[in-house]
Amino acid sequence: MKLGIEKLVSDERKLLKNKRIGLLAHQASIDASGSHTVDLLADDLELNLVALFGPEHGIATKAQDMEAVESIALPYSDGRMPVYSLYGSTFESLTPTKDMLSGIDILVVDLQDVGARYYTYIWTMALCMKACAENGKAVIVLDRPNPINGVDVEGAMQEAGFESFVGLYSLPVRHGMTMGEIARYLNEEYRIGCELRVVRMEGWQREWFWRDTKLNWVNPSPNMRSFNAALLYPGMCLVEGSNLSEGRGADTPFEVVGAPYIDSAELISEIEKMNIPGVRATPTSFIPVRQKWMGKICHGVRWAITDEGIFKPYLTGIAFLWAVHRLYKDTGFSWRTKPYEFVSDKPAIDLLTGSSYFRENIDTKEFLSFRPLLKIPEEFREKRQRALLY
Repeated sequence: MKLGIEKLVSDERKLLKNKRIGLLAHQASIDASGSHTVDLLADDLELNLVALFGPEHGIATKAQDMEAVESIALPYSDGRMPVYSLYGSTFESLTPTKDMLSGIDILVVDLQDVGARYYTYIWTMALCMKACAENGKAVIVLDRPNPINGVDVEGAMQEAGFESFVGLYSLPVRHGMTMGEIARYLNEEYRIGCELRVVRMEGWQREWFWRDTKLNWVNPSPNMRSFNAALLYPGMCLVEGSNLSEGRGADTPFEVVGAPYIDSAELISEIEKMNIPGVRATPTSFIPVRQKWMGKICHGVRWAITDEGIFKPYLTGIAFLWAVHRLYKDTGFSWRTKPYEFVSDKPAIDLLTGSSYFRENIDTKEFLSFRPLLKIPEEFREKRQRALLY
C-alpha cells in the first residue's frame, strides 16, 4: 500500500513544480518509513516549500483540545518559514487569511483523520478549501486511510442550525470516507468551487481497519492514542457534552469514561441489559491529571471491543449516556453548559448529536426510541457514493 504522500513524491511531483507550496500538516503526517511530509517536501531541492499551516493541536500536535495555538516563524535554511496556526481563540482564526495565502500558489493538505464528524481536521480542510477558492489558490489533498474503515456509516446528519466546528456541513457521525473523499464530497455538494486535486492511495481497501494497513500508529492528536480509541471515538466523544470524564488526563482517553458519582457495577449492569453488539464494559477507576474531575477518583467503565465487524460506536455512545442519565440524573450527572468549539448558544451535546432531540427526550424515552439518531438518509448514501475513490 502507498499513502498519498508516497504517491506524490514518487509519481506526482510535477503537480508542485515551479509552485510556492504551503503545507497543512501535523505530527501524523508521515510516510510508511516514518519520514515527515515537511521534510520530504523541504528536502527536495526541486520544490519550494514556503509556509506551514497547523490545525487544532498545532503542527507539532502538542496543544490540548480547544487550546488556542499561536502562529510562529521557524528558522529555516537561509531565512524564516512562517507556521500559521489555524486554531486560535476565535472562530475567525480557523480560516487562513488572505495574507497567509498570499505567499503560496498551492496548499497541500496531509492530515490523518479518524473517521468521525467531530474530529476537526476535516473542517480545517474545508475552511482552507473555501479560502483557497476565494483567493485563487489550488488545493492538493494527500489521501490517508480511514482507520475505522471506509464502509460503515453511522449516526444521523445534523439538522439546520446545529452547525459548528464539530460539523460545519451536514455529515453522519461516522462518515466512512477518507480525507480526499470528504474533500470531493464537500466541494461538489456545497459548491465550494475549490481547484481540488486528490492524490490517491494505492492498494488501500475500504473494508480495512487500521491494523490491516500495517502502518504504525502515530497520535494524530494528543488524546487519540490508539486504534481502539479511534474506533470508540464516534460514541465516546459524546461524553464531552456532559460532566463525565472521557478519560482526558488519563492514560487511555475514550477507552475509559467515568465520574466520581458513578458506581461501576451498577452502571455495567444497566449497560448489559441493552445487549450492545461487539463491545463489553468492564469496571475501572482513574484519576485525571487535567480537565474534568482533575485529581479526583473517577469510577466508570473500560470498553473492550470484542468484534470490530459488528461494533457500532455511535449506538454505544448514545446507550452509555442514556444509562448514565437514567441512573445518576439526580445524583451527579449534568450536561456541559460552557461554550463548546466557539458556540455558546447551544449545548455541546446538541452540537455533537446534530439536534436537540436526544437531550430533550432523554428523560421520557426508552433507549430504543432513539432510532432517529441512527438513521442515514438514502440521498446522502447516493451522493457519498459519487465522491468515493476506492
